[in-house]
This record gives sequence, structure tokens and C-alpha cells, in this order.
Amino acid sequence: MPTNPSLKQSTPIWCKIGLLSFGGPAAQIALMHREIVENKNWLSEEQFLNALNFCMLLPGPEAMQLATYSGWRINGILGGLIAGLLFILPGAIVITFLATMYAFFGDMPLVNSLFIGVKATVIIIVLEALLKVSKKALKTHTHSSIAAIAFVGIFFFNLPYPLIILASAIFGYFALPNKFGFTPIQRTQTITKTLKTVLIWLAIWWIPILMVYLFSDHEILSEITIFFSKLAVVTFGGAYAVLTYMAQDVVTTKEWLTAGQMMDGLGLAETTPGPLILITEFVGFIAGFKDGGIIVAISAAFLTLWVTFAPCFLWIFAGAPYIDWVGSQPRLHGALSAITAAVVGVILNLSVWFALHVFFEKVNELQFGPINLLWPNFNNVSLIAVFLTIISAWLLIKLKWNIIWVLLINATLALMQSLIF
Repeated sequence: MPTNPSLKQSTPIWCKIGLLSFGGPAAQIALMHREIVENKNWLSEEQFLNALNFCMLLPGPEAMQLATYSGWRINGILGGLIAGLLFILPGAIVITFLATMYAFFGDMPLVNSLFIGVKATVIIIVLEALLKVSKKALKTHTHSSIAAIAFVGIFFFNLPYPLIILASAIFGYFALPNKFGFTPIQRTQTITKTLKTVLIWLAIWWIPILMVYLFSDHEILSEITIFFSKLAVVTFGGAYAVLTYMAQDVVTTKEWLTAGQMMDGLGLAETTPGPLILITEFVGFIAGFKDGGIIVAISAAFLTLWVTFAPCFLWIFAGAPYIDWVGSQPRLHGALSAITAAVVGVILNLSVWFALHVFFEKVNELQFGPINLLWPNFNNVSLIAVFLTIISAWLLIKLKWNIIWVLLINATLALMQSLIF
């Protein structure tokens, strides 16, 4: 049975997760699973997977929302706030610092070299998560087939992630209902209380937007709050889906950034802890800096963070009380089990995508009709990244070292390599 820690006991773990949550959603989910399910037993496997399925259906960063739900489940609303905020703040602080350096001095090769070691470690963390989640999620040949189809659909055909999840849910609802072993669970929250929660978080989300609109002299701040508020509602499919929606508008239509700056922002976001969606903070910062200098840039970054993540707390605190009830319904459980299987395919896709971009300095996209293929330039293989990944596998899987020490060792080795060679 899961244990029930106090807020004082759980907060350091959320801080640890926030500081070590490198590598995008797959790695972050793996890290949370390792800490709160395997090491601490604060959530059961079923509770974690039910919550993950639910978060996968929401707009916004699923890993941050999973952290918020887990904190809520363990220590209530305050626990959810602490878990969610500590997941965001370390990366947000780092992005603010790096964006400031970028705005004044341009790209920073030394920082990029430092994080090669971090990325190499993340590859093994994701691989471990993939193996563990697949053992729990792929219970039948049907579930394995769903995972394989999801991987092929997203990796080779660029099918929209929400479409894959929706198709999996519909198939699971009708084809995979488990009518045995269920104990009916009553809904623990009234509709009235849910509506109250929704109204409170809508006010928290939109009052700052109204204040900026009424009292700010900088039109860019109002534009940023409205744009990223819309983005928070429509970006189903996690951070990589956000890029699709965002890149064209901010580069081509609004001209807040150049295409090169957008790619640099993605690189910075990928090498910092926290959700990859923190790239929105970088976009807001650079847009504000171009319009009014450093003060406007910091204001824009803060507002971008606010309107990006306040909706996440709304979705979780309004929906969390219903997750167990959903999981206890046979047909809904069938839908969730199919989603979990599809998530295995999605994690595999992210794992391959991430490994290719860590191991090779250049990865080309080849088109063969509807088929999309990532093909690396084998002349530009990063030997240091391959070496550090092997080191990570040996230390983490074979010797069972603590992830913190592995991250520090690999980051130090990567930095030394860049300074020497």
C-alpha cells in the first residue's frame, strides 16, 4: 500500500525532481516514477498510470501536470501547488538567466557542451522508464500492437499526437473493457465544488491579464498574455505540439523572433530542468527585450510563465478528484489502458528522436510520400555523447548509482572535453 508522507517530507523530493527534470516529458515522467512510485511508494503503479493517462489528454505539459496531481494526491491542494511550482521554477530561473545572456551576448557554446553530459544521462533514464512502463502497460498482444502502431504513426507518418490518443481511447473503450476485478468508486467531489474550483482558477489566470491590459504602457505585454493564454488551451500533445502551433506565428506572423532565435531557444529549453514548454518563456523574454529592453523582457517572461502554467493548475485541481472514479469504470478503464499502451509508443518515439539528436550533430528529415524518416549524418557523430551514454548505462543500470552523481560526472566530463579539445 502507498505510504502517506507529510508535506515536510515530500517537499525535498519535489525540489529534487524539479532540479533534475532534464530531457523532456519522457525523462521527467521516468524520474517521477522512479522517485515517488519505486523509491518512496507514495503512489501505486495503478494510481500513477491512471494519472498519466489523464494528463496525456489535457492541453499543456503533461509531466508538470502529473507532478501537480501527484502532489495533490499525496498532500492535498498545497502539496499540488508545491509540486507543480517546484517542477517549473528551477528551469524558469535558469531560462531567465540564459535568455539574459543570450539577449546581450548571443549563443553560449560552453553551456551547450556542459549539457551534452546531461543529455547522455537522460537517454538511459528514458530507456529505463520505457522498459519499466512497457512491462506494466503491455499486458496483452493487443496492447503491444497499439504501442507499435502509435510509434509507427507518430515517428514515420507524423500523425498528430491527439489523434493517436483519441483513436486509442475509442478503440480501448469498445474493444478492451475489463468487467472483472473492479470495485465501484463513488465520485468524491460535487459538481458545485468543481465549478467553484474552476471559477477561482479562472480568476487567478485572467486577473493579471486584465491588469496588464488596463495599466501597462507596453502593448507587447498584452499581446503576449493573450497569445500564450490561447496557446495554453489548444496545445494538446505536450511541448512538441506547442512548437508546431507557436513557431509559425511568433516567427512569421508576429515577427517577435527570427527562425534562428527560435531554434536557439529550443536548444536552451532542452538543456535546462523543467518542462520543454519553458521555451515560451524564452520567446516572451526575447519579444519583450526587442520591444523595451531588459525590464520589459523580464516582465514579459513572468507573464508568459503565468499564463502558460496557471491553466495547468486549473485542469488538475478541477479534474483530479475524478481520476480514480474514471479508472474504476470498466469501459473507461479499457480506454485508459489503450492510452497507456499508446503512450509506450510515444515514449519510444521521443527516446529515438532524443537519442538521434544527442548522438549526431545533424539529423536530416527525408520524405517518401507520406512517410517521414529521420536520417542522421554519420560523419557528424558525437563520440563524447556516445561515450557518456555508455558510462551512464554502466553506472545507472549495472551499478545502480544515484542519478545525481551520474549527472554530475557526465556534465563534468563533457565540460572537460570541450575545454581540452
